[in-house]
Amino acid sequence: MIRLSGIEKSFSGNLVLKGVSLAVQEGAVTALIGPSGSGKSTLLRCANLLETPDAGTVEIGDVRLEFSGKRRPSQSDVLRLRRRTGMIFQNFQLFPHQRVVENVMEALVTVQKWPKAKARERAMALLDQVGMSEKAEAWPATLSGGQQQRVAIARALAPSPALILCDEPTSALDPELAEEVVDVLRTLAKDGATMLMATHDLRLARSLASHVAFLEAGEIVEEGAPDAIFGAPTEPRTIRFVRSLGA
Repeated sequence: MIRLSGIEKSFSGNLVLKGVSLAVQEGAVTALIGPSGSGKSTLLRCANLLETPDAGTVEIGDVRLEFSGKRRPSQSDVLRLRRRTGMIFQNFQLFPHQRVVENVMEALVTVQKWPKAKARERAMALLDQVGMSEKAEAWPATLSGGQQQRVAIARALAPSPALILCDEPTSALDPELAEEVVDVLRTLAKDGATMLMATHDLRLARSLASHVAFLEAGEIVEEGAPDAIFGAPTEPRTIRFVRSLGA
């Protein structure tokens, strides 16, 4: 179980997250949906401390960190939690000076101190899993957006994280390339990966997620199974949002 409890976050005095609590079931996909500025990407980034919460608790596996005005976890505790997550960014964020296989190997060699031969074997297996093994020696700049995102997924999977975080994984792609990425994410979901995903793509959330949380103005307004959120929402704000996008 992954739990976020009472998460608060402000930027320049603007309260972006207002005591948000969310539980992510192991082996399930949870989608965060909502209008731009609702706080869904900030909540996602608080889960692996790319953004440090002002208050609340983040719990992943056996690591539980508390935040308050005067209480901050040590850097070693932050790294312990962060190592239990893998992050898939909207704009891929591959290292341009490294070949594809080296991108996937990087965390294993630099952070986990794996021997290069072992890390390369793991990286090649993951590239094969996402259909990119034939591009192992390519430079990121020579790949399409969909190919780069598939490499980014392999990189996120390399350390065998307890939780995969996806921040708008298809929004930078045209529909055809996005489908390549969705196919990979769908396979991961079927294989039991635990994912927390922020997305504007309601079709993606509806087809992939087992649990959906609708955020607006820094709060979770409504959450539940996709059929309930998209087919029979109960909160007026959820109803307006879903209808506005034709979900």
